[in-house]
Amino acid sequence: MRTPGAAAFFASGVLARLPMAMFGVAAVVMVATSRGSYALAGAVSATGLGFAAVVAPLVARAVDRLGQARVAVPAVLFAVAAHLSLAAAVRADAPDWALFCCAALASTAPNTGGMSRARWARLYRDDPAARHTANSLEQAADELCFVLGPVVAVALAVSWFPEAGTVFAAVTLLAGTLLFTAQRRTEPPVGAAGPKGRAPVRTPGMAPLLATFLATGVVFGSMEVVTVAFADESGYPGAAGAILAVQAFGSGAAGLAFGLLTLSGSPWRRFVRCVCAMAALMTLPLLSASVGGLWLLAPTLLLVGMAIAPTMVTSMTLVQELVPAARINEGMTLAVTALLCGISAGAAGGGWAAERLPGAWSYTLPLCAAATAAVVALLGGRAPARERAGQA
Repeated sequence: MRTPGAAAFFASGVLARLPMAMFGVAAVVMVATSRGSYALAGAVSATGLGFAAVVAPLVARAVDRLGQARVAVPAVLFAVAAHLSLAAAVRADAPDWALFCCAALASTAPNTGGMSRARWARLYRDDPAARHTANSLEQAADELCFVLGPVVAVALAVSWFPEAGTVFAAVTLLAGTLLFTAQRRTEPPVGAAGPKGRAPVRTPGMAPLLATFLATGVVFGSMEVVTVAFADESGYPGAAGAILAVQAFGSGAAGLAFGLLTLSGSPWRRFVRCVCAMAALMTLPLLSASVGGLWLLAPTLLLVGMAIAPTMVTSMTLVQELVPAARINEGMTLAVTALLCGISAGAAGGGWAAERLPGAWSYTLPLCAAATAAVVALLGGRAPARERAGQA
């Protein structure tokens, strides 16, 4: 934070990211409350995330070519208008297809987290230790948003009216993005990093990394919907946001601690270990929800969350090391896009599991997804090692 301008873009970036942690839960609660169907709510949320998986890399590529402020401002204006239209459609009892259309149009929201990490990468391009600390701080900020976001979204929807969470998130997204893009001093210059290099998706090592992000996203998306439904089934619908916040708090605390460590060895090995630890801990929600119900689930998710931030910090560091410097925002957005695709599938699958599997058995979906992520990470880690050996 001693770097001039760092505190300003970091704080405004956090404000812009808070709504991204709210939209998913807010849409699920809003649609489920108004229409009485978690399957429909999960499908609407999944539609928005699915379209974002296609649109977000295009927005990120435009950011790399034209600049953050020039692209992010019109993109966020369009996304905010779509989110407000979704809330209005639910309020007016519009047909289901209108909800899906509005959710799809809201997919142009820029990846503020990626733009913020791109600024840190430029500031500390010659200091790997400082980049690790900055990435850990960014991940802790992400988790802070996921601590506050679900709580605020559920509280507003339950206490005021079902659309309150979505409306508040849309206004906050607009304000935060405008403040972030106003910080021009630290914005990476367009084309300053030299030749573009190969496309990030074709970079050796990126394919298994993106596949792991995809499976990990299924864990996140299904956990969110399943936990909301399980809390409702247990008779405490308002507790869902707080329980999800406990998981995010554990991840945020682990992210801060991870940023203080002096790391050695291969980042790929650290990444594989973190993913495997997350998969092992994902057995606990199924067991705790089956045995102790809702109140034993919360401390269990705290433990699960402690494996999330180190995994995400290490993976984002890998992305920064693998992709060309001039396409770093595109590379990080591809990683986020893979995560969003997984969250989209997980949200839809979580809605299906919540309605068709009895009680705590719906937690088998995130468990299977975490196991898949571990297998992909274990097998995929060999690819970049072979590439490095060939180059040597």
